[in-house]
Amino acid sequence: MVINFENYEFLRRKMTQNRLDFALDLMRRLPPQKCEGFLGCLIELVPDMCDGSVPIDRLRKIEIDANYAIEQYKDMYFDSGVSSVYAWDLDHSFACAILIKKDGDAKKMANGSWDSIHIIEVQEKSSGRSAHYKLTSTIMLWLLTESSGRPRIDLSGSLTRQSESDAPLVDSYSHVINMGKMIEEMENKMRGSLNTIYFGKTYDIISCLRSMETKQERDEQAQLQQELARAIHCRQDSFKKE
Repeated sequence: MVINFENYEFLRRKMTQNRLDFALDLMRRLPPQKCEGFLGCLIELVPDMCDGSVPIDRLRKIEIDANYAIEQYKDMYFDSGVSSVYAWDLDHSFACAILIKKDGDAKKMANGSWDSIHIIEVQEKSSGRSAHYKLTSTIMLWLLTESSGRPRIDLSGSLTRQSESDAPLVDSYSHVINMGKMIEEMENKMRGSLNTIYFGKTYDIISCLRSMETKQERDEQAQLQQELARAIHCRQDSFKKE
């Protein structure tokens, strides 16, 4: 019996990739504030993963430059926290993972965490003068506010978005600039979406459960709206007659 070691290696890597995909898919659906504990459980469950790859010299330089740039970005937007950038080879391109984590300050009655996960696939054009970037961004947010005399609010969730763009290349550092611009634009959009989805929706739910206005105030407001509607309607009728 002849063993085809190439097929064996392919199947082994394929099975490893499937397990990794399943693990990431599961983590995406679990509470963000317990990620570290869940990750430890997954490692105990499936410990035998393939060793990580080491980037070539060109990619390693991009990785170092990107780490420095993202650290400046983190300090500017998050004031503090932890950031890391990892790069690896693909078949005819390369990819980078840009990670940012910021924990809340319990002393300010706002405990929680913000995790930004950006995966960028870079495909350089044959001319070498431009590249195509495909960005997949995930933000995991957990927020807990609790103080004496005030209700406890516990919010957690995640949001994922994708975008693609083409950008010119001058040298290897152009990749760092192009990726940084995409991440900055994407995070600004996702911050607005999180504000609308989580905080805006929470406010709507609370308002439905308990109104901040008395019944008399609501009745007076409804009466005022009706009077304004009648006045506008009469005004429109007078214009038509003229």
